[in-house]
Amino acid sequence: MSTMGALIGLLLAIILIIRRVSPFYALLAGAVVGGLAGGSGLEKTTADMVTGVKDITPAIIRILSAGVLSGVMIKTGAAASISQTIIAKLGNRHVYLALALSTLLLTGVGVFIDVAVITVAPIALMIGKKLSIQRSKLLVAMIGGGKCGNIISPNPNTIIAAENFDAPLSSVMFVNLVPAFIGMIITVYVAVRIVPAIGGIPSGENETEQEKRLPTFWASMIAPVVSILLLALRPLFGIVVDPLLALPIGGLAGIAAMNKWRELETSIGFGLEKMSGIAVLLVGTGAIAGIISASTISENIVNILRHWGTGELLIAPLSGALMSAAAASTTAGATIASASFAQTILGAGIAPVWGAAMVNSGATVLDHLPHGSFFHATGGAVELNIKERLRLIAFESLVGLTLAVSTVVWYLVIGH
Repeated sequence: MSTMGALIGLLLAIILIIRRVSPFYALLAGAVVGGLAGGSGLEKTTADMVTGVKDITPAIIRILSAGVLSGVMIKTGAAASISQTIIAKLGNRHVYLALALSTLLLTGVGVFIDVAVITVAPIALMIGKKLSIQRSKLLVAMIGGGKCGNIISPNPNTIIAAENFDAPLSSVMFVNLVPAFIGMIITVYVAVRIVPAIGGIPSGENETEQEKRLPTFWASMIAPVVSILLLALRPLFGIVVDPLLALPIGGLAGIAAMNKWRELETSIGFGLEKMSGIAVLLVGTGAIAGIISASTISENIVNILRHWGTGELLIAPLSGALMSAAAASTTAGATIASASFAQTILGAGIAPVWGAAMVNSGATVLDHLPHGSFFHATGGAVELNIKERLRLIAFESLVGLTLAVSTVVWYLVIGH
């Protein structure tokens, strides 16, 4: 299948997503058109799409099971408790660090980045009102921290990248700890400082979780800690506890620690609802990934990079960045890139863990573009209009680019 055909299909999917067509159907249509435009018949196109979906099915099952952990963190108030504790401990003097660290920790323990920002936003607005801080600076601090947490988390993007590279999830999370730390520094001491004052000072009373009886910080941390410890058994002791089991077990341990058994059904239902949307999206991304994998696009990209003298090292972060830009989604970007380019990246001699880590960090560079839901959800959380929200894209990209470059450099330092 020709590269041009795959690119036509990808471009069509982007246009349809921008036109507010359901991302699943947009990606499906792009896959069909890409296959036919690339010279494959209808039967071969369908077969490639089915193969692409089949390849990511194990990851979809694991992502659905992760809904238990995510639902427990949100519906029990554990996420709100964690964020409030961090902000209270660091105080007004370190407000940007507190906001960034809150969203980092929430995404790092398995909460979706948009949900993490929405969870912390009411507290951020209260602080902004008290200290006269512009909404733009509050939002960039939260988004930057969330991006850093996303590359070290058991979230769908990390799960799918690890699955497609056949790498331990805990190892993929671990190797990006240093890049996440560097990203935090850039977020708090560079991006937030240079972002223009946009949106005005928050005004009025903002509803927070403070009215609700929240679990203690330590009880709230039980769910993610148990999950991460179970995942860490594989690299530490060779004991394999699959994320399919580790993440829901952590969620149940959290319910027990917080004594929130009455909220178990609601938590599981909420988590399944959130993950079901991701699972449906992944079916579409798997279909178009199957078309891209069957095309000559990976070979052409390798040849271009060789011509530039950069070798094959940059395929992982570049593919993650480009595919996340196409879908305006970290998860979709990591899915398409890892499914389409994993074999090429592994063939270049890059270890599975590092290939997955670089794709994952690359997927944070342009995942916030306006044709995705993240752009609108986060802007709405701090009451920025579209024009104001657009002006923050460059500063979000700075954080994502920092993560991608740091992962590559970290690989050259210890992984090469």
